[in-house]
Amino acid sequence: MENWTLGYGTLLTTLGVGGFVATGAQHKTALIPAGFGTAALGLGLLERRGSSQKTVLGGAALLGLLGFLGTARALGRLPALMRGEKLERPAAVVSQSAMAGLSAAYVALCLRGLFAR
Repeated sequence: MENWTLGYGTLLTTLGVGGFVATGAQHKTALIPAGFGTAALGLGLLERRGSSQKTVLGGAALLGLLGFLGTARALGRLPALMRGEKLERPAAVVSQSAMAGLSAAYVALCLRGLFAR
């Protein structure tokens, strides 16, 4: 499971830094996914070192759940953006929707890993 956690962390970190650069480095909130990604990378490294895997995996699942809950509202604005409607911060909608999707998939993998043991 540590490879999934490291991959999730890498994707979120890339999303955060990429979003920050794409918005002209004006909005520091674009780095929020990178913060979650860094935490996930740390948890993935703890898993790799052989720390209590169920505890670390539970923490990683909680991190993913918080990431999803904090960004899920953007999924409701995504269809309007795809129809070409004007939105106040379209880059934020894209970034938050991507984080919500990644986090939902990661939580599903964590739950599968927790209950498969």
